[in-house]
Amino acid sequence: MSDVLHVLDHSLPEHDGYAFRSHSILTQLIRAGWDIDVITGPKQGLAPSEESRIDSVNYIRTPIGAGVSTSGVFGQLRTINLTRKKIESHLQHQPAKIIHSHSPCLNGLAALGHGVPVVYEMRSSWEDASVSVGTTQEGSMRYRLSKMFETYVANRADAVVVICDGLKAELTRRGVSEDKITVVPNALSEHMFKKPDADKVAEVRKRYSLTGCKVVGFFGSFFEWEGIDGLIKALPAVLEIVPNARLLIAGGGRQETALHSLVAKLGLEDEIVFAGRVAHEEISACYVAADVMAYPRISDRLTDMVTPLKPLEAMAQSTVVVASDVGGHRELVVDGDTGILFESGNYEDLARKLVDVLCHPEEIHDITVRALDFVQREKRWSTVVKRYLPVYEQLVDG
Repeated sequence: MSDVLHVLDHSLPEHDGYAFRSHSILTQLIRAGWDIDVITGPKQGLAPSEESRIDSVNYIRTPIGAGVSTSGVFGQLRTINLTRKKIESHLQHQPAKIIHSHSPCLNGLAALGHGVPVVYEMRSSWEDASVSVGTTQEGSMRYRLSKMFETYVANRADAVVVICDGLKAELTRRGVSEDKITVVPNALSEHMFKKPDADKVAEVRKRYSLTGCKVVGFFGSFFEWEGIDGLIKALPAVLEIVPNARLLIAGGGRQETALHSLVAKLGLEDEIVFAGRVAHEEISACYVAADVMAYPRISDRLTDMVTPLKPLEAMAQSTVVVASDVGGHRELVVDGDTGILFESGNYEDLARKLVDVLCHPEEIHDITVRALDFVQREKRWSTVVKRYLPVYEQLVDG
């Protein structure tokens, strides 16, 4: 019998925040002595084998036929059904004391009803994420159904985990008992605290023609809610005061074509560098190569509830963070203490704050010191993952 069966939407080798958070949690739980099994749902896609071992974690895949869709209403029903059958089959051969199901609620629906206590981990508001990427509208039938199922799973689960206080407050407003909600925030693996050598940083600057420049960075996914277009529009005002300023944008996503078009329209091709998706082992050098990291998220329900991971990575590399004052950022950044906040949507204010940092780097040294201390104390996975243990122990003892 295993201690905990985790059910994930997807995992490594997919490279995104969801997969990295999952792998960090699982690795630390195994190190803490918990016997862990892991199932990924059909949205992992076609896998070369039914099992995939990465580091100490063995991922068990849910088979899906070639050309079989998991999108749309029928695809989501298919996802629930296939995941449920995979859980049933696994439990017959390897019973578990707890099922820990992670977002989205499709996994939660598949995890309920097996006679095993369920922990449901809600990492974002599924319906609000859909609004932000334009696949539905607030108040639509899909929106209301998504919210209803998410609330249903949270109420039916024996314990609920969320990644931030904003999501805890949201679920409490929906009637989920506050007593059964535990906040396990995003955190950093140990390698994110390791400083790259100076030669590696110099090589990054040379590669992107940034030597001798003042560098503003944005690293992340190109979604509308990230506000990258506003950051691009703010750059001309920065260039008026800091003519050698450059914007380094790393990542990719659905807005990529539109962002390239905007840069061309504004005539900023020489001042903005698109680095594409940066290899995970090189990202620390990119953070250090930047003089300041900008996180211009727009204000909506999603960004006001959910905390991002990228600002923590910048803090761990002692690079100052300038972020919009949305709710998710305010959980991480104390203005003037661990970073600098600007008024969300006010890109003149963003430009002013960036200029202040670029022109007076000595004044922000203490901010980077306090930010590094903050993430070292409170945002290491080895520390944060301990928050799961009382939840598990209570369910096992119960």
